[in-house]
Parts: sequence; structure tokens; C-alpha cells
Amino acid sequence: MGIILWESTDSWSARTAMAGKRDYGQFCGLAAGLNIIGERWTLLLVRELLVSALRFNELLDNLPGIGPNLLAERLKTLAEHGLVEQLPVPGDGRAKLYRLTERGQQLRGPVLGLARWGMQFLSAGDRDGAEVRAEWGIIAVQAMVDAERLPGVDETYEFRVGDETFAVTVKGGAVRFVPGPAAGSEVVVTSDPDTFIQIGAGMVSPFDALAAGQIKVEGPAAAIRRCTRMLGLS
Repeated sequence: MGIILWESTDSWSARTAMAGKRDYGQFCGLAAGLNIIGERWTLLLVRELLVSALRFNELLDNLPGIGPNLLAERLKTLAEHGLVEQLPVPGDGRAKLYRLTERGQQLRGPVLGLARWGMQFLSAGDRDGAEVRAEWGIIAVQAMVDAERLPGVDETYEFRVGDETFAVTVKGGAVRFVPGPAAGSEVVVTSDPDTFIQIGAGMVSPFDALAAGQIKVEGPAAAIRRCTRMLGLS
């Protein structure tokens, strides 16, 4: 009679770590993806690069607590799998700019979906001493856009979140996110990052934020209604 030996999760993890391979050992697409992006900090690094290409030191500043060695390791892993590429910085022969490749940009949908799902778990306690950046408002808006509620007309909405400005353009039933100000915007939304994320998380209603002067919305009433409906705020 044969004897079946069960290997514990801890011993399997130790064995794979000693082999220098971080792998779930499962023939599954989700496991294959998590082998690459499942490590701590990796998705937050992708979040930063979804906003714009950045230098190494800029990534360090945007991700307080990661440390240079760990950041270098995460970037190396992403580069090895074709998700990140290095570009020269004009006028600076030593500096490198890190940018998501086309394959890396494919993570936009999953990251925004996860951000949208995660907003429901934000609480007032999470704000105490926590980092909040204007750039994350860009991700928050993208995560809030409901593809089923896009306006039936072509319009542009400009968002000024802290010191960051970007636009959401709806044209031909498709939505695009454009960095910087947009000429001819039908609606202009101005807010600080903290308030904006609270609104997206449902912690503060747009009406209360407007009444308190924490957010300012300018534009024709009909366009404002279309914009807020698209963001799931009405």
C-alpha cells in the first residue's frame, strides 16, 4: 500500500524560495499573472506609471516606504516580463525614464476595476496620517467612469484635482483620459485630492462637498448631470 505525503504550504514556499523562483506552481492564468504582479508594491508601482512615465527618484517620492532596493527589484521584474521599458531623459545622459509598454498598459482595466472595487472599503480612519496625492485623483476618476453610462453626446470634462489637471473626453461612444487642461470643456470640476477621493468612495456626497465649498463644478446643468451620471454620482 502506497503512502501519500502531503507537503505543507510553508515547506513548499520555502522550497520555491530556495530555488530562487517565485511561482504559485499552478497552470492557471490568474496564478501566472500574480506570479508577476502579485508582490507587494507592484500594483501601486503600475498605478503610478498609468498616470505618466516617471524617473526612479520620482517613483520613490510617490511611493514612500518602498525603499530603493525593493523598487529596483520590482522594476526589474516588470521589465523582464515586458511590462516596463526604460527611456533616456533628454538632456540628462545618466537619468532613465520608466514607462509602461503596450503590454503594461493592458493592466489599466484590471487596476481600475480593482481600484473601483476597493473604494468601498475606504473609511474615515484610513485618512489618519495616510498619504494622498493629486495624481491619484486621476486614477479615481478613471475608476469611477461607468462605461454603461457614457453620455450620448460628444463632450469634454476637465478635472482640476490639487495641482493636477486632466480631462475626460467622450467621443463617438468611447472615453479617453487626457493629461493637462482641455480647451472647450463643457464642465470644469475643481477639488482637493482628499475630498475628491472621499466622494468617489461614497464617504462624502457631492451635494455636501458643494455646500461646504470643498468642490466646485462649473458648466451647463445638463452637461453636469451627464458628467455626474457617467461617474456614478447621480
